[in-house]
Amino acid sequence: MEAIKILEKPAAITWDYDEDADVLYLAISEPRPAVGIDIGEGLNVRYDEVHKGIVGLTMIGLRTDVEKPGRELN
Repeated sequence: MEAIKILEKPAAITWDYDEDADVLYLAISEPRPAVGIDIGEGLNVRYDEVHKGIVGLTMIGLRTDVEKPGRELN
């Protein structure tokens, strides 16, 4: 079984925040087609099945989570 590429340092990380939907999209290099894997807590890892690597992360409800009452920011 071929290992998933997780820890290779990317050349660039691009991002886009949809304020209306409260969703942050992070992409390693340029965004590309990938499968979304729900890992809980509003996080989806974007996985490229062809190249066997993680290509991004989607964070749903980012502002909502940060602004929760009693939330400590470190």
